[in-house]
Amino acid sequence: MENAYTGKERIFIVDDEPANLKLLERMLGGQGYRDLASFIDPRQVLPAYLAAPPDLILLDINMPHLDGYEVMKQLKDLDDPLLPPIIILTAQHDRAFLLRALAAGARDYITKPFDRNELLMRVRNLLDAHLAHRMVHDRKDMLEEMVRVRTDELQRTRLQVVQRLGRAAEYRDEETGNHILRMSHTCELLARSIGWDEMQCELILHASPMHDIGKIGIADSILLKPGRFEPHEWEVMKKHASIGVQLLEGDDSALMCMAREIAGSHHERWDGSGYPGGLSGEAIPLSARIAALADVFDALTSRRPYKPAWSIEDAVAYIKDNRGKHFDPALVDVFMERLPEILEIRTRFAEPDEEYSDDRNTRTPGSPFPRRNNAGTHA
Repeated sequence: MENAYTGKERIFIVDDEPANLKLLERMLGGQGYRDLASFIDPRQVLPAYLAAPPDLILLDINMPHLDGYEVMKQLKDLDDPLLPPIIILTAQHDRAFLLRALAAGARDYITKPFDRNELLMRVRNLLDAHLAHRMVHDRKDMLEEMVRVRTDELQRTRLQVVQRLGRAAEYRDEETGNHILRMSHTCELLARSIGWDEMQCELILHASPMHDIGKIGIADSILLKPGRFEPHEWEVMKKHASIGVQLLEGDDSALMCMAREIAGSHHERWDGSGYPGGLSGEAIPLSARIAALADVFDALTSRRPYKPAWSIEDAVAYIKDNRGKHFDPALVDVFMERLPEILEIRTRFAEPDEEYSDDRNTRTPGSPFPRRNNAGTHA
């Protein structure tokens, strides 16, 4: 009988009769199987399996210490997806006995005394089946790994596109690229501080850079105007929130859903005086309340062509003064608790040539910025 194997297949032989072990070793060894492990004591099977799982097990039923059913139960409890086939060695011919063995996990049985050709054929057939099973399992693992790697690549590419879109909006507004880094990492810190899980924190980290994406749809004559907005210009400027929502529509992924929330609502105010919907309190999505606080603080402490940077002390005072007005009061409390870490983020992503100013004489009364009406940055 031709053997398709190389002799590397590992086979356990478990029988409390030394004569049976020697007979089986001789039969299998004569057929080219070299990696044979024989056990008189069935208690040795589980440790040996854990050390080096076999490809097939020949198992006696009636043995001292542990019978074959107990050995099969030990192996089954491992929940090994590649549990090798088990051939029961038995002198029993009773149907109920054999059905019990098959129900316990055996794949086949051979009655004693052994017929050599029958034994070798059953061994080979079950090794063929196990090899095919293992190949399918390995291929499945390989495909899952390929899908995971590809998914990670797509996610990284997607996030890079998202970040660049956010930067594009900031650059149109003459803001600096690091603003979205500081703002988004502050959002993540605040979200983590209020108990958001890892996935939600990652979402707001990557969704918040798109908060002002709608500025792409605002004409330069208004967006880049150096002076104060006229009332009609201010109405146009406020539309960037709704434009942002429109730009981010059509994708129901968790990332884009949160990005739409933030883009559409981060200019709403706790007291209802914001835009575009005049939402108040907890009617404002929490992600947008977080983004509003992070965005305004970074804008206050950053230099812009139309204003110098505020000092940390003045910016913090503004945040406190607007607790319960512009900002969610509970978030302001968390902000104050985590202020040292927020300042560390500010330092980590500082502009290369940033020179912070504390010039208090350039502000417009009633507004945190000199040229914008009721605005955080430009709007």
